[in-house]
Amino acid sequence: MIRTGIAGLGWWGRTLVESVDGSDAMTVVAAAQPTLRPDAAAFVAQRRLRHVPSLDDLLADPEIDAVILATPPSGHAAQVTAAARAGKHVFCEKPFTYDKASAAASVAAVEAAGVALGIGYNRRFHPEMTGLRERIRTGGLGVLEHIECTMTVPNALVMPRTAWRADPAEAPCGALAPLGVHAVDAFIDLAGTIETVYAQSGRRAVDLPTDDTTSVLFRMASGATAYLGMMMATAPTFVVQVYGSKGFVRLDGMTHVAGASSEERRTGLFGTCRFQPVQGAAETWEAARVDVGRACLEAFARAAAGGPPFPIPPAEIVHGAAVCEALIRSATTGQAQAVS
Repeated sequence: MIRTGIAGLGWWGRTLVESVDGSDAMTVVAAAQPTLRPDAAAFVAQRRLRHVPSLDDLLADPEIDAVILATPPSGHAAQVTAAARAGKHVFCEKPFTYDKASAAASVAAVEAAGVALGIGYNRRFHPEMTGLRERIRTGGLGVLEHIECTMTVPNALVMPRTAWRADPAEAPCGALAPLGVHAVDAFIDLAGTIETVYAQSGRRAVDLPTDDTTSVLFRMASGATAYLGMMMATAPTFVVQVYGSKGFVRLDGMTHVAGASSEERRTGLFGTCRFQPVQGAAETWEAARVDVGRACLEAFARAAAGGPPFPIPPAEIVHGAAVCEALIRSATTGQAQAVS
């Protein structure tokens, strides 16, 4: 049982705590938050968590084996490094960082300390993504040609200006941090190294500093291509389509809608699925309801306990940060950018 402290008790931090209820791999025993709003204070009291003001307090506690960082992205690099140097296993919510250099330095600190590193790309852990990965790798789709992903929520229509997701310094390119990085990780997982990106991003429907509509084209080292559309001010959806020379797979689902229940945010991400071969009838089925947050955190806990390594390798975490860096630069310059 990995005894864990969490830094950050926003709505997603609380969702992470709820996702490991009853787990035999991890328990959350303490929470770090400078000040507690009434809803967070009630949550701490209900769960009998020990409240401390800062991450440093968690890192100094010998009774804590690991920390979860449910904090804004700008702090991740320093926080991951500090946790590793304190000898704590560290699970970082996405995005890890927005640039390759800080991501690589953080990973180097983790590897030097010999602790486990996890990242919150929880959609990788759904059986439909596992099945899609295996279908591609065993040739079931033939030559992989193209991937498309559309991720949308209405959250920016009700988001307060004080939210970190409304701050372009914390959340550049609008939905990249809350949504799009999941797709970037999926492209890396399914199609390998990304070589170039071209992004356009703007604000269409909200009175906030952040963008609400972003689209991106990708080219992989393999020659395959990808498209990502992400919006923060329309009805919710999550669609992945993967095209190959033998047919395509489409996964329909939902994204994290503000105000949805914790259970729905954790288990309602995937819905109707379809495989359309080049010849013959389509196969359709309904995805299982799986708590991907729990699956992700328990995989991290097993790695921290000396079991199998966390399934997302550090090199892919760093590459994802490099892709984000190039994507943000492309949206700023209006030019395609190479991924370093």
